[in-house]
Amino acid sequence: MWEITFNSSNNSKRVAIGAIKSLFSFAKELGVISSNLGILVKSPKAKNRLAERILNEEEVQRVISNTTTERDRTLVRLLYFAGLRVSELCALKWRDLQPRGDAGQITVFGKGDKTRTVLVTKGVWRSLQDLKNNARKDDPVFVSGKGGHLSRSMVFHIVKDAAKRAGIDGNVSPHWLRHSHASHSLDRGAPIHLLQKTLGHSSVAITEMYLHARPTDSSGLYLPDDE
Repeated sequence: MWEITFNSSNNSKRVAIGAIKSLFSFAKELGVISSNLGILVKSPKAKNRLAERILNEEEVQRVISNTTTERDRTLVRLLYFAGLRVSELCALKWRDLQPRGDAGQITVFGKGDKTRTVLVTKGVWRSLQDLKNNARKDDPVFVSGKGGHLSRSMVFHIVKDAAKRAGIDGNVSPHWLRHSHASHSLDRGAPIHLLQKTLGHSSVAITEMYLHARPTDSSGLYLPDDE
């Protein structure tokens, strides 16, 4: 087994090793080498930092309150309440939104080319309808300054700036809102299989990582503490 030494962090090691493995794979495809030796190279395991990327409910509300336009406020609310990936949000067209009583549903084309339907609350649905004006079915829900779909980078900018104004430390991104959706819904009793379906995870094992990141109990809480 090979051993590669770097004087750097595990993240840097994983990036470097990933590049090496990709190079070997590409060389094998081209026929430059007869076997892919890159499969023998192991990447260092990463510490799971998911818990650091989960906002509490009060922080989520502060992010929402610190947006500067109704469009941005609705965008952040939808990221949180629907648990969308940023790419899924940016791709939304008005034809993907359908009323459901006083609330609504969104058809999402997600990771792995899979389609799922997500229900949204009455408040989020009203906010979305307030943005529609005279938009046609194939128009984007969230419009850029040039009239097309809002870019991923702009969504990151909107969320990061709102979090900064809210006084929240860390490089807050749209995915933090998806993490927070998962954690908070589990805390409030949502079944894990429902959360898996809502988030579009391929396996419930992926969804279970939120149970480990925000446990509801721990053995240390059963020990006496006099302080």
